[in-house]
Parts: sequence; C-alpha cells; structure tokens
Amino acid sequence: MEVAVRADIVVIGAGIIGAACARELAGAECSVTVLDRAAAASATTAHGEGNILVSDKAPGPELDLARASVRLWPQAVAELGEELGPRLPDIEWDRKGGLVVATTAAGAAGLGAFAREQRQTGVDAQPVDLGDVPGLEPNLSRDITAAVRYPEDAQVQPVAAAEALLASARTRGARVRQATAVLGPIRDRSGALRGVHTTAGPWHTPVVLNAAGPWAGRVARLLGAPVPVRPRRGMVLVTARVPPWTVRHKVYDADYVATVADTGGESEETTASGALTSSVVESTAAGPLLVGSSRRHVGFDDRLRVDVLARIAAKAVRLFPGLADVPVIRAYGGFRPGVPDHLPIIGPDERVPGLWHATGHEGAGIGLSVATARLIRQMILEEPPVVDPRPFRPLRPGLAAATSTGAGDTDRPTSSSASP
Repeated sequence: MEVAVRADIVVIGAGIIGAACARELAGAECSVTVLDRAAAASATTAHGEGNILVSDKAPGPELDLARASVRLWPQAVAELGEELGPRLPDIEWDRKGGLVVATTAAGAAGLGAFAREQRQTGVDAQPVDLGDVPGLEPNLSRDITAAVRYPEDAQVQPVAAAEALLASARTRGARVRQATAVLGPIRDRSGALRGVHTTAGPWHTPVVLNAAGPWAGRVARLLGAPVPVRPRRGMVLVTARVPPWTVRHKVYDADYVATVADTGGESEETTASGALTSSVVESTAAGPLLVGSSRRHVGFDDRLRVDVLARIAAKAVRLFPGLADVPVIRAYGGFRPGVPDHLPIIGPDERVPGLWHATGHEGAGIGLSVATARLIRQMILEEPPVVDPRPFRPLRPGLAAATSTGAGDTDRPTSSSASP
C-alpha cells in the first residue's frame, strides 16, 4: 500500500539549483524533500565547468543576481566547512579571476564599452595594458588587441559543490529521494497544487519547487503551468594534465559574451556547422584544462559533434598556441535550461497556487545557485529579497508570447535521461 508523505516544501530536481534551494529552506526550519528521477547532480550539473562569473553579464537583473551570488559563495564555502568538517568533499573553490581578451580592433572596442558599462554598476572590471598581459598569462597569444581582468570570477567543481550543498541540507533535516520521478499533480478542490504523485507514491505539500533544469518545461507542463524552458546543448574538451601555470585565469575571447546572449544556435534540422562557438580556456585543480564552448538548440540530442569540437579546439589554439601540442583525452556535452529572454525563471506561478520555479539559468546555474536559493527562501518566507525578484517572475512580459503559445521544451528525447 502506498504511504503518503508530507513536507512543507518538495523540490523537484537534485542538481545544484535544487540542492542550494533545499539547503536554504531547510536552514529556515522548513521540512524539505528533494526528489530526483535519477542520481543527484548527475545531469546538467555534472556537465558544467563550475563557473561563478560576473564577467560575461551585461548590466541588468542577471548581473545583479550574479553579484549577489559572488558575495554569497565565500560565505557558503565557509559554512559548508563548519557544518560538514571532514565529510566535506573538496569543492575546489578557486577565486582565480577571469581574463577577457579581444583579438580584433572591433572586438577591443566592444570589450572596452562592455567593461565600462559594468564598472558603472560596481563590477570590478580592470583594463589591462597589453604590455602587462604576459605577466598575467605568459602562454597567451601576443596577437590580442585588448584585455580586461575580473578578480571576482571564481570556479568550483560542480558535482562536489552540489553534493556538499545536499549534505548540508541533510544535516539541516532535508530528505533526498533519488530514482523518484514525478508523475503528476495533487490538487485540492480550488485547483491549488497540494503535492505530487511520484513513482514512490504521493507526496503532500503546500509548495512544490520546480528546479528540474532543462526538464523544467516538461515538469511545468505536467503540473499545469507551462514555462518556455528549452534544452541548449553545449560541449567541452578536456585535455591531458598540464603544469598549473599553463593557464592561470579563466580566459575567454570577448565573443563569448555575444554567444551567451545569442538566441540562435542550430535547430534539429540544420547541420552541426550552425553551432555557436567561442573560445573559453581554464585550468582545474586536478590538472587538465577545460576548453569550450558551444551552444546549440538540438532538443535532447546527446550526440557529440566532431566538427563542432574541432572548431572549439581551433579557437582555443588561437588564444594559446601551445595547446596545439596538448592531447585531448575526452569530450563531454550537457543540456542547459535556456529561456527566450536569457533570464532565469524564479518565483511563484500565478496560474497554479503552490507551484514555484527556479530554473532557466542556462550555463550560469552553478554561479547563480546560491543567490537563487536565497531569493527563493526570502520570497517563500516573505523576507526582504537579496535582489529585486520582479524581472525573474514566470509570467513576465518577456516570456508572455512563448508561454501563451506553449513554446518551450517540446523537443523529443533521444535517451531515457530526458524524462522528467
């Protein structure tokens, strides 16, 4: 016989967004249950680079959220160490800083203007004289035309960070149920959401938080309130281990910023040559370099495309010529939760009382996770918010057309991992 379980809040998704939200809510003495259809942190979180960035965000709501996260991450790292002690996995926290470079005259002008706008909002964006660049990155190409350093940029190992956040949530009383898929809503007579049916039985709760990443569109439709979240495919190369001084910062070409903000990328019908690529190179604590990146709309097609990987590699060698002799040992790809206006969806859904969303962060979810979680907690408990939540609301004007037409995650999966 099925046994109904009760919780104050059910979080759907045990990636880093769900983990961070569970920790915040459990810390506020809420009874929290996290449900994931597979293993925790095994999907989008496991296929990220661990970036915590302000350098790639233009002034606006997302940058405000990123700056809040940059302030909160060191606090979270310290608290995790105190709470978990020797049980804390090495999350490889590294405030290495970012170095954004241009390789053309037009790129230099654009980078300079972008950095000036960021500085007006308080971002520490430091122009670097070209003569000083070799002191920061000795192996970087001498053909660059401009450089800006961002000391606030940082990095973590994303799976370890998510596991640490979940472990902290458990110490605060949260429960985590893996291999538990959501099947449908439980409603009261008024239509308000009062829980979810799952493969492990019913879970009764007044608050359901949809933190299902690229699958959040499917979960939202299942619960009666579609949101336009689509998977956006990205791929990364991993090199053999290199000396730690090979690449000292997260280094990327200024065209990465335009690629992040682009609404394009190829459809399922076009060829892989339509993928948006840019050069991003960074070190890891273990020694290999991570080399990216690409962005493509291809549904849940999880195939690696050799021609796209070749373009990623070629662009990286333009920045670091010495990489031409460094072996690539593997490549991986992942799905990111994309939204048409490039802002996360955070907050209550007015159409279905009891349903909340924390999704749509695309490739910035690792960095934005702790501020997203703080904002969710503050809104649910009616506390003063860390940033203005209105730009992130599910029914904002920028999403109205896509939401009304049911646009979003309608792409068919190519593997079982795409089920909600």
